[in-house]
Amino acid sequence: MKIAIDAMGGDHAPEEIVNGAMNALKVYEDIEITLVGDEQEINGLVGDHERLHVLHASEKITNEDEPVRAVRRKKQSSLVLAAEEVKQKRADACISTGNTGALMSAGLFVVGRIEGVERPALSPTLPTLDGKGFLMLDVGANVDAKAAHLLQYGIIGSIYAEKVRGIASPRVGLLNVGTEDGKGSELTKQSFDLLKEAPINFVGNVEARDLLDGIADVVVTDGFTGNVALKTIEGTASNMFKMIKETFMSNMKTKMAAALVKNDLKGLKDKLDYSEYGGAGLLGLSAPVIKAHGSSDRRAIVNAVRQARDMVEKEVSATIQTTLEQMEGEKE
Repeated sequence: MKIAIDAMGGDHAPEEIVNGAMNALKVYEDIEITLVGDEQEINGLVGDHERLHVLHASEKITNEDEPVRAVRRKKQSSLVLAAEEVKQKRADACISTGNTGALMSAGLFVVGRIEGVERPALSPTLPTLDGKGFLMLDVGANVDAKAAHLLQYGIIGSIYAEKVRGIASPRVGLLNVGTEDGKGSELTKQSFDLLKEAPINFVGNVEARDLLDGIADVVVTDGFTGNVALKTIEGTASNMFKMIKETFMSNMKTKMAAALVKNDLKGLKDKLDYSEYGGAGLLGLSAPVIKAHGSSDRRAIVNAVRQARDMVEKEVSATIQTTLEQMEGEKE
């Protein structure tokens, strides 16, 4: 199995990406990795490894670049060349920590959609208090959505949760302002009716306050609402730990208490760490494309590689396509 990684994206490129790739090769003996980026920089960080390859990229897409224009104009960028490796079937999947919009554009224009998928969804697995996590889609690939798109998100998310996360009959919920049937906007009302008839375990409307309690295994919403919810969860977790740290560091007594509960606090932080689950898969593309967080460290890269490996091994893209084709056949 071959995985292409954009080595020049994100806040800690290329050092953390390269080190993460090297660590992933130690963990997974059945993969090969192609690091795409500035050859001189990458070679200064890696040693010889028979399963590690370097593909030189003379350009880099930054977060300041306009996504679609950057993908069209910077053909020799590390992000575009990583996607091209997948298109040309020299890699089975690709990963980037770089510009989210550019990766989505490269996914659509270079890798391509699964036939029958109207709009791919950006789909991270987020933490829950019980440590099991839940999949949310969409969190930003499409800020405007129709009910038919949310129906596909429910089906695609259910397949991913079952095949990759190993959840039998995953519970699919629709993010809404209340749990009662008939609640919400026209979009959520129409989506509710479609999801209720879909071949999935639809559990109805769910509220944002219940997400971290594990109310559903898959949560469906439009990209605008999903992105707001995602960043609210991330910001709340980050600020909560800042406040805890400030409290424990406020005086000598609390510092002594901090020393006693240090390992417990680390365990709590790890439980709420998004990087433990990998990155956000662009579900609905013809091959796995993973968007890892821009601040990803080497551990997060290893987890993103694990996620990509699982998606390839379990043929998620092919399963999504087959399921959608079967549904279309049943309609006819």
